[in-house]
Amino acid sequence: MSDVPHNPGMALDLAWLEQVRVNLPAVKRRAETFGTRRTVKQQWQAAWLLKAVTCIDLTTLSGDDTDANTSRLCLKAARPIRKDLLEAMDMADAGITTGAVCVYPSRVKECVQFLKRYKADHIPVAAVATGFPSGQFPLSTRLQEIKMAVEAGAREIDIVINRTLALEHKWEEMFNEVVAMKAACGSAHMKSILAIGELGSMNNVYKASLVCMMAGSDFIKTSTGKEGVNATLAVGLVMCRAIREYHEKTGFRVGFKPAGGIRTAKDATTWLILIKEELGDSWLNNNMFRIGASSLLTDIERQLFHWVTGRYAAAHELALA
Repeated sequence: MSDVPHNPGMALDLAWLEQVRVNLPAVKRRAETFGTRRTVKQQWQAAWLLKAVTCIDLTTLSGDDTDANTSRLCLKAARPIRKDLLEAMDMADAGITTGAVCVYPSRVKECVQFLKRYKADHIPVAAVATGFPSGQFPLSTRLQEIKMAVEAGAREIDIVINRTLALEHKWEEMFNEVVAMKAACGSAHMKSILAIGELGSMNNVYKASLVCMMAGSDFIKTSTGKEGVNATLAVGLVMCRAIREYHEKTGFRVGFKPAGGIRTAKDATTWLILIKEELGDSWLNNNMFRIGASSLLTDIERQLFHWVTGRYAAAHELALA
């Protein structure tokens, strides 16, 4: 089985959407079991945390981003864990880096240059686009934004769907927009952000997931990180069940990216458990699973420092992400 997304998409199937019924109490009961029924400790926990590092889309999406911010971000992506810690875990030669860096389109070009400078140009640069975070812009400008980001060197594009279309159940119009965005991405992988906190119901989350996958999305992503509700385990479960059903019906594999509010090593481990139980081991890699985060890496490195040394690091002992 391939360990990379493969989703050429399909024709919009409105009959499939009409059959969607999400049992919310059952979803909540299942979501509550993640992180409680299965735990990982000691060296296994360290191994899972290193796996989580490789799945992080290290992100800065601030209005005050500068060259200094993005340079530091790219250096941390290239060298996410202190060398002495990796040596103590016998992982110095494992090539541990983050899965990608994620920035606004205007910062893409400099990130490509910084990663090359740090000898880490294998790390893809992802750009949020299409009127992020609201998506409330004309389609023509959203498509142009994608093309400009790709021309600047972005290898992954995180698009945002038009939530108005989802709320009004204008699925065909939404499908056509996502198809156009996929075409504008060219060879770049496309992640579709649902902004689940603004979709109103779990039924809409499931339906929007299916529509984005039918339109050819390589990944579906929970949130922009700017909504009031972002990545929750219940939403993650619903989206992963949609991915699983889509794969069972079409044979096409789609990746998953939770983003927003994932800040601790325990959070990261819980999300890995969800992926393992719901989608299987073939999704447990950075080709099929990403975590959108900015502060998560600091806590993971802090936990690994504790595993190696027996104490928690002071703030000045770990490089900023």
